[in-house]
Amino acid sequence: MSKAKKIALGILIGVVALVLALVVAVPLLINIDRYRPEVVKHLEAETGKPVEIGKLTLHVFPTVSIHVDDFSMGNPEGFPQGVFVKARRISAVVDAGQLWDRKVAIKSLELDDPVLNLLQDTRGKWNFENPPAPHTSSTASDQSPSSFSLGVISKVTISNAQLKAANLLANGREGPAYFQGQGVNVELEQVDLNAFTAAVLMGVPRLAAPAGRGSWWTSVAYAAERTPAAQGNLSAKSLMFSNLQVTSVKSKLRLFPKQVYLDDLNFDLYDGHAAGALNFNFAARNPRYNTQAKLKGVNMEKLLAAFPEARGKMTGTMDGTIKLAGEVAHSSDPLAGMQGAGQVSVKNGRLPSLNLNKNLMTLARLSNLGAAQGDPSSFSSMSSDFNIANNRITTNKVTILGNGVDIDGSGVLTMLGDGSLDYQGIAKLAAGESPVSGLLSGLTGATMENGKLNLPFGIGGTLSNPRFILKSVGSQNQMNAIQGLLGGKQSTQAGQTQQQPSDLVQGITGLFKKKKQP
Repeated sequence: MSKAKKIALGILIGVVALVLALVVAVPLLINIDRYRPEVVKHLEAETGKPVEIGKLTLHVFPTVSIHVDDFSMGNPEGFPQGVFVKARRISAVVDAGQLWDRKVAIKSLELDDPVLNLLQDTRGKWNFENPPAPHTSSTASDQSPSSFSLGVISKVTISNAQLKAANLLANGREGPAYFQGQGVNVELEQVDLNAFTAAVLMGVPRLAAPAGRGSWWTSVAYAAERTPAAQGNLSAKSLMFSNLQVTSVKSKLRLFPKQVYLDDLNFDLYDGHAAGALNFNFAARNPRYNTQAKLKGVNMEKLLAAFPEARGKMTGTMDGTIKLAGEVAHSSDPLAGMQGAGQVSVKNGRLPSLNLNKNLMTLARLSNLGAAQGDPSSFSSMSSDFNIANNRITTNKVTILGNGVDIDGSGVLTMLGDGSLDYQGIAKLAAGESPVSGLLSGLTGATMENGKLNLPFGIGGTLSNPRFILKSVGSQNQMNAIQGLLGGKQSTQAGQTQQQPSDLVQGITGLFKKKKQP
């Protein structure tokens, strides 16, 4: 090796050794943990919340950074004792030049395993809001020999976070969570922390929507005109909205003071998938939401199992489109504060608790109409529109292709308590012109059309105990005579006679059995 190469190698080794020495020595020489009380005091003065920090350490490789271990920030005054946010470790990359001037300016921030608990009190105030604080405290801090400032941070990374949102009850205790998130990962750019923690937050004005546009357009249009306080990407293992759980969540994210927008949202939903958008507005006393989504392949049995009142009521695979808007209402009614509309279809399912097909197939077996075999509660497809308003779901048209029975109907559903059903429809059974079909027409008010016997019916009762009702449009005298023949019961209203399945269908069954006797 030449002398020049030996000199160059020696210089390189010396530089490397010097860098290594600095990496080891600088953190030892600069005991940044001694500034921990000052940092805690500054954060408490800025936020009005109690702060605890386990330890501060300085690292100079690969970048100059400060590690904050065991960080926690408690709830502000007026909320129950507890932690608003905590993190196992926070790593802050700082401006090295300003650090020598004893000023901490954060360039990027990483939070590992944070836990965020959002609480709203009965006045509509949140625990992430800051109470008014005198500016003198902040000014004094800025003029001190060292300062720690919050501001715009170029990049914020949050790994494996847990989120929860709940309301305080009238007794001051924390109520049940209406939103939860597990395994949440977030990458944000140009994060303005002061915008989220300011004492007085900008209100969200109402915009007049063009004709035919609703609150969804208003919210999105207003957000598009503003610069977000932070934006980036979000992913999560699972998010829970009340009883409804979604998994494998991926979305673009925009954050405003008291507003969250999830754009290009994709997630899995009970063996199926959904894509759409969602936003929350926390400015009002009750948080508001807007969402639109396209659903594909959702398992209805698993979906309904999340709601005790609807558990076991339907199976099958659902596709559809929905738009929902409303507020998080503190009510036992799942439809409280909700408005929306959409179209859904379910394939290859069952309606185990509804005996509609069972009753109709009883007639089919007696008269050799339609299908007389198979599961009476099964259907190959069901399609329906829906509109949600005034604590009820209204359907203008629902079509069911069942096991030998096709059904067209409409009606109203409520879900408070046991819920209520009020549906009317026409059931269609394949039939030819015969004395039997003619007799059934007279007994039930059915009509013949295109080779099918059309029977009017209604569905009432509750979700847990639905009641199938065959209807008749026959004359009062005719029905009285038939009723006397069958020995069944009847009730009349405005010239219309309605029979319970146990009355009319069983009576018809008895009539046919009598005819078969020698």
